[in-house]
Amino acid sequence: MPAVRGDGMRGLAVFISDIRNCKSKEAEIKRINKELANIRSKFKGDKTLDGYQKKKYVCKLLFIFLLGHDIDFGHMEAVNLLSSNKYSEKQIGYLFISVLVNTNSDLIKLIIQSIKNDLQSRNPIHVNLALQCIANIGSKDMAEAFGTEIPKLLVSGDTMDVVKQSAALCLLRLFRKCPEIIPGGEWTSRIIHLLNDPHMGVVTAATSLIDALVKKNPEEYKGCVTLAVARLSRIVTASYTDLQDYTYYFVPAPWLSVKLLRLLQNYTPPSEEPGVRGRLSECLETIFNKAQEPPKSKKVQHSNAKNAVLFEAISLIIHNDSEPNLLVRACNQLGQFLSNRETNLRYLALESMCHLATSEFSHEAVKKHQEVVILSMKMEKDVSVRQQAVDLLYAMCDKTNAEEIVQEMLAYLETADYSIREEMVLKVAILSEKYATDFTWYVDVILNLIRIAGDYVSEEVWYRVIQIVINRDEVQGYAAKTVFEALQAPTCHENMVKVGGYILGEFGNLIAGDTRSSPQVQFELLHSKYHLCSAATRALLLSTYIKLVNLFPEIKNRVQEVFRADSNLRSADVELQQRASEYLQLSIVASSDVLATVLEEMPAFPERESSILAVLKKKKPGRIPDDVKESKSPQPSITPAPVINNSINSNNSSADLLGLSTPPGTNATTGNGLLDVLGDLYSTPKKSPTTVQQNNIKKFLFKNNGVLFENDLIQIGVKSEFRQNLGRIGLFYGNKTQSAIQNVHPELHWTDLHKLNVQMKPMEPVLEAGAQIQQMLTAECIEDFADAPSMSVSFLYNNVPQKISMKLPLTLNKFFEPTEMNGESFFARWKNLGGEQQRAQKIFKAQGAIDIPATRTKLAGFGMQLLDGIDPNPDNFVCAGIVHTRVQQVGCLMRLEPNKQAQMFRLTVRSSKETVSQEICNLLADQF
Repeated sequence: MPAVRGDGMRGLAVFISDIRNCKSKEAEIKRINKELANIRSKFKGDKTLDGYQKKKYVCKLLFIFLLGHDIDFGHMEAVNLLSSNKYSEKQIGYLFISVLVNTNSDLIKLIIQSIKNDLQSRNPIHVNLALQCIANIGSKDMAEAFGTEIPKLLVSGDTMDVVKQSAALCLLRLFRKCPEIIPGGEWTSRIIHLLNDPHMGVVTAATSLIDALVKKNPEEYKGCVTLAVARLSRIVTASYTDLQDYTYYFVPAPWLSVKLLRLLQNYTPPSEEPGVRGRLSECLETIFNKAQEPPKSKKVQHSNAKNAVLFEAISLIIHNDSEPNLLVRACNQLGQFLSNRETNLRYLALESMCHLATSEFSHEAVKKHQEVVILSMKMEKDVSVRQQAVDLLYAMCDKTNAEEIVQEMLAYLETADYSIREEMVLKVAILSEKYATDFTWYVDVILNLIRIAGDYVSEEVWYRVIQIVINRDEVQGYAAKTVFEALQAPTCHENMVKVGGYILGEFGNLIAGDTRSSPQVQFELLHSKYHLCSAATRALLLSTYIKLVNLFPEIKNRVQEVFRADSNLRSADVELQQRASEYLQLSIVASSDVLATVLEEMPAFPERESSILAVLKKKKPGRIPDDVKESKSPQPSITPAPVINNSINSNNSSADLLGLSTPPGTNATTGNGLLDVLGDLYSTPKKSPTTVQQNNIKKFLFKNNGVLFENDLIQIGVKSEFRQNLGRIGLFYGNKTQSAIQNVHPELHWTDLHKLNVQMKPMEPVLEAGAQIQQMLTAECIEDFADAPSMSVSFLYNNVPQKISMKLPLTLNKFFEPTEMNGESFFARWKNLGGEQQRAQKIFKAQGAIDIPATRTKLAGFGMQLLDGIDPNPDNFVCAGIVHTRVQQVGCLMRLEPNKQAQMFRLTVRSSKETVSQEICNLLADQF
């Protein structure tokens, strides 16, 4: 074992060597305990320890801590090292404090005083050590203690450059923890002007700080655009010899260039200042020109640095989307990368071209690379690059090339990687619908999709082809003929049976004149697939059979035989049994006129957004065309019903980014006598105009939709959905009066800013009489929180100011993910979480007579998984779930025990975090 050097500390080197030479974990623990006893005795008994010895022993404690052992002493000795004038001793003291001292420790006050002394020191090394310690700890206490001193250090003319760098980065760390630390007013200008600092290191650090400040308050820091463009211009026009200290493999200051380009992406193009805009265009042109120059080095670091700047410049051009020449040039430059041997470059080029394809200025330029992109989709070895090529083909598609791209994607789908097939199916379905000039082609494409990749064709896809066929008379006969032929294949996917069953049930009469597709042949063909299908498909086929009885009375007896079969009439599946029984009676009892009325052809579906598009939005937010609208998507239902229309339910709850569907009319809609602007949406009973419904957050613990607030003037509804630690909330404001409501201004208030991040999109300030407008909010759970955000809405009605306040339905349980567990796993986990700080319990009286089914329904909507058959007492409820936050996932178990005799409940919640247990317990208490 080679000797370990400890910066002259021989005892430390020997100790580390001893640890490394230990043959077992027990030997290591024994050696550590011996050393801890020695250090403890030295700290307690030896009052003459000098700085060197304290430093050595503190280093040993730090090393022991890094090995995973708890350290409960030595903190004062480390604090004492801070007052030393020797760099090595002060450094070890700061290192120990940064790693071991808890932000809630009583020593923080002593540490803060020592740090203040060092910040006022004339020795820049001491100042830097203090700044690094502040940034490492980064607590709110640190932000409050040094919130005025660090900005002064940053902008002072007397501060050395190396200290300014550390001050900028330290301030950035504290700003992320406590945004109000940055002073406004004249400080804004002084911080922005750091971009003009002659020292490149200061500019690099300041750019990171300014970028964070701009994201928080873009208007206040708008002046940075001019200075950023000027600094960028000086860098890109400089030779690599001009910035010798900041040149990386012949590329001048690549990191600073990337940061400046990223900073400029926070703003729109500077149209008010033609000079600045022209200078920025020159910079971008220069970056492109340098990219075309022969490489000055063959090393990969050179090309990486040069390409990093180039790709960030292209991102800025795409963001601005205002210079056609630059956009086309960017597209041509990326086209060269498509044939590069570096996989990463090809991937990045495809990704950037996806964005360029959405611009009207560069779309045609992107289409010129269609053949290369198709080759990438087929030939690339890396599946992520192939998927990016599929994304680009989808983005570049338009009416001129749609058929070619769809056919290429269909051909590739047969051999495509399984991980991208489902997404490809959705994209082919959307493109074929959006750009179909002849809907017979569309029908052929969808049936091909089902044939090639039936397992990956979601229900939304075959729902959609059915609604297209129903809404277009000219394609109904062709669709019936095509599905009839497709069903004749020896093997066909179940989705094909569903489509065939539905279309032949509606339009089989259009091909019945041909003896090859007579009514008897159609029925026997469908029934030959019956025994191979799932219960849901069989239910649909039974509906098809009764439809065929109406269309073709001559096959009634054969269909009745099927209905009477024991496998249907006495099926173990209740749905099949009920349908067979009711359809049989309907075919026997009803006259032909009644049958024709009950089983009439499906009406056209009303227009709405494509449900397939909504599914793709969930998978790939952004870059999805929003104008694919045709008609309302049908959705099969297998709810018990004697009839009708092949059991199609026209309500489809498809969604975009987080699965949250929004009503078709997000614009204001007017109507006379508006009583409940959200009545249809949420199926809530209508209320009279005089009804006042108070805001009650508790009712939203178990549901996501409903009326949040209502009075005589305004109604506010909410519709929300959550996934892991993210949520999306739609607020719907309805004007219940005959006059316009002016200056509508909603405002959020909440205390746990660092635990819950809520962003509110702007809305129209005027709410017309009888109108409804929508506002979207996004939420991110960073840590577990206790207080739901409040919202105040101020407005003018008849020039009289009005203000209402309410709580938003954003509680911790919204971020639950249900978790399935068996009994053994549940009780093992339950016992492991038995500590006092892991559990919370409440006993409370029932609000009324204990209703077990109602209690079960409430718990099912709470967000946790209701586990059946786990508790020995069948009346008890047990649930399991995981609370998702950005920083961690917290497992949570719950047990609710009702006592019907005493009319009491006992609620117990156990989790790996005390605050989560308490909050879930508080939310559920007194709710039953």
